Amino acid sequence: MTGRYIDLSDASGATFRAYLAVPASGSGPGVVLCQEIFGINESMREVADYYAEEGYVVLAPDLFWRIEPGIELGYDEASWQRAFELYKAFEVDLGMKDIATTVAALRDLPECTGKVGALGFCLGGTLSYLAATRCGVDAAISYYGVGIDAYLGEANAIACPTVLHVAGKDAFCPPDAQERIRAAFADSERVRVYDYADVDHAFARTGGDHYDKASALMAHQRSIELLREAIGPRYNLSALWDKHTEYEFAIRDADKTMATMVAEPYVNHIPTMTGGVGHEQLHYFYQHHFIPRTPKDTRLIPISRTIGLTQIVDEMVFCFTHDTEVDWMLPGVPPTGKTVEIPLVAIVKFRGDKLYHEHIYWDQASVLAQVGLIDPAGLPVAGAETARKLLDETQPSNTLMTAWGKREGQA
Repeated sequence: MTGRYIDLSDASGATFRAYLAVPASGSGPGVVLCQEIFGINESMREVADYYAEEGYVVLAPDLFWRIEPGIELGYDEASWQRAFELYKAFEVDLGMKDIATTVAALRDLPECTGKVGALGFCLGGTLSYLAATRCGVDAAISYYGVGIDAYLGEANAIACPTVLHVAGKDAFCPPDAQERIRAAFADSERVRVYDYADVDHAFARTGGDHYDKASALMAHQRSIELLREAIGPRYNLSALWDKHTEYEFAIRDADKTMATMVAEPYVNHIPTMTGGVGHEQLHYFYQHHFIPRTPKDTRLIPISRTIGLTQIVDEMVFCFTHDTEVDWMLPGVPPTGKTVEIPLVAIVKFRGDKLYHEHIYWDQASVLAQVGLIDPAGLPVAGAETARKLLDETQPSNTLMTAWGKREGQA
């Protein structure tokens, strides 16, 4: 997905450019993306495209245009020096006028369905916070905003749901500033402050020196959840997941299965590390190793489904007869003809209205015991009874505990 630049006009008639990214659907709620101190560079354009994939019409204005239009810096030493020069020369109040212009322009775009949020990083994190106080946005998200503590006097003007992501080791927002921010919003019903204690500034910049994938993923999920709640769009994730599994297990069509997913998805069957990363590898996996190698009598017995704003957690009992080599669960194991019943959990993440990834969990020891590859005698391993107890909680508990009933009175 690639965006394009458009021109915006301020109140005086002067023009500046902004990068526009539109979702595949052609429309959606709006997000004004407020840049880092490096301009609308490749990293910022990737963020814009990323949020477009989530279903948003993203408009990223060139906020340094009054100093020097078209700034696109990298992250080498010379770029850092130039970026700090631009930061020192930047006038926040003028920048906020440009953001207000961008918000209004985005609302007027035919692709935008109406509501508009603000999202920013570094300098842009503070500008996104100020957009919540000055620009009438419907939601605001700040990543490691530099200088927010200097504008806490405007906190009472925030009228929209707002998230502040704070990096615990951020030298640009030291501990005393972080504490003032937390204290200012401790009792707020609109502002959520999320702390990431062990990460540094720019922890969400992919490929950066301080990039921390786990924290970046958690922060992104929280950001998307806020946007979904405040401005939409809302998708029927349950129906999307059901259609995907129908193509996998009923229709058994790799092309249709892949069509329910983003351009570059991945699947990870955790116990056996099978699946695929990216369209080409995952399609090959589905076509040759999953769909034709899943037994025809496979049954999925649903137990529970938890539906969030960005993902689904499915709990089920997975049943089949091992009458073919099941490459993805029992790779290299010839058919044994034995039946297998296991609890299985699928954690399914979406981007917009497409599946992004699946994390699938099950007890591999139980599978191996049921097909006769390990002898569970004397091991803390159970077989099909794990699935049966999931269906009937009154089945015996603690049968593997040789010390059960013998601990009474012991220290």
